[in-house]
Amino acid sequence: MSLFGVLRTSVSGMNAQATRLSSVSNNIANSNTVGYKESSIEFSTLVLSSGASDYASGAVNSHAHNQISDQGALSYTSSPTDLALQGDGFFLVQGPGGQTLLTRAGSFVKDGAGDLVNAAGYKLLGYSGTSAGAGPVVNGPAGLVPVNLTSLSLQATPSTSGVLTVNMPSNSTAVAAANLPSTNSASSTYTDKSSVVTYDNLGNQVTLDVYSTNMGGGQWEVSVFDQSKAATTGGFPYSSGPLSKAALTFDQTTGKISSTSASNGKINFTIPNGSAFTLDMSQSTQLATGYSVVTANVNGNAPAAVTSVQIASDGTVSAALGNGSTVPAFQIPVARVVSPDNLIPVSGTAFQLSQDSGAMVIGKANQDGNATIVSSALEGSTVDLGSQLTEMIQAQSSYTANSKVFQSGTDLLTVLNNLHT
Repeated sequence: MSLFGVLRTSVSGMNAQATRLSSVSNNIANSNTVGYKESSIEFSTLVLSSGASDYASGAVNSHAHNQISDQGALSYTSSPTDLALQGDGFFLVQGPGGQTLLTRAGSFVKDGAGDLVNAAGYKLLGYSGTSAGAGPVVNGPAGLVPVNLTSLSLQATPSTSGVLTVNMPSNSTAVAAANLPSTNSASSTYTDKSSVVTYDNLGNQVTLDVYSTNMGGGQWEVSVFDQSKAATTGGFPYSSGPLSKAALTFDQTTGKISSTSASNGKINFTIPNGSAFTLDMSQSTQLATGYSVVTANVNGNAPAAVTSVQIASDGTVSAALGNGSTVPAFQIPVARVVSPDNLIPVSGTAFQLSQDSGAMVIGKANQDGNATIVSSALEGSTVDLGSQLTEMIQAQSSYTANSKVFQSGTDLLTVLNNLHT
């Protein structure tokens, strides 16, 4: 082993401990950073070839290890847009250059444009509108847009579906086919009638008159009219024909909708100035009692102000309206990778994919092993100050020991140089 080898090895040791101290310093500085993941330095030997009787000192290599897969403790806040992940996965965010990054830092607030951004200025990404319920694109960010709360300022949702469950009286008198309320004729007759309120694309109320007519033998005809077209408040005649009509067939033994019923108890039509609509009457019955409405539910709402924002554990962002209803607006997905510890850290407590991390797979939160989203909570740093101070003392001691070896080697070289004088 040469004296130059002593110097070389001790310098390698000092560099390695200096790197360790840098990691400790960064961890301590970010001990209160939301979503920060502790880093550590691991060492490996660098061996130089030597002969049977000669020894050549080697060196030490340092390797950074980012413990990204560790779960931080959750702390709870009063802001519903503070989001934490409990489990495996990351939020997808948009950087200033439009690039898609991964992060666990969920301290999101609304910026001047209404987008949800975290402390680093990264915009939270999600699926909006009709694409929210279609399921994520599992292998890429296609379809993702910034989650914007300004768009929720006033909501009017058109009706698309409803449930009307009634009992048709089996002992009622059948109506002759010529008198069925399937036209706008003033002579139309029917057995019973109910009205339901729906909403068009602008949030206007559209009242539908639903006529049920006993045709005999378990056969009933259901006709749906737009009440605004009625000549009088009482109904017939209407200035236009029905929006839809359907034949319901009831099993004479059970009183339930028969499997042979052509419409399966579902009536499809389009609401005037509105959307395609399905009225589900499949749970209706025909029993020996009077006409009665069991269930009457229709989705949609008139224009209403947003009073608050709610974010569910599956990532559904809903606007809570002043009328008491909630309207889903966005779906926040979760991205996973095979080896999160091999992601590349970038400024702002975010990460990029690397060749060693594997490709990301995007899915719905709280499903298929993906993390659960916790609203009004933040994931804290995984740094433990006690262990970091211990690391600092150990690194300082090792650095000092390596410097002593370097000093000893220098002293020996000075002795050798003095032998020539």
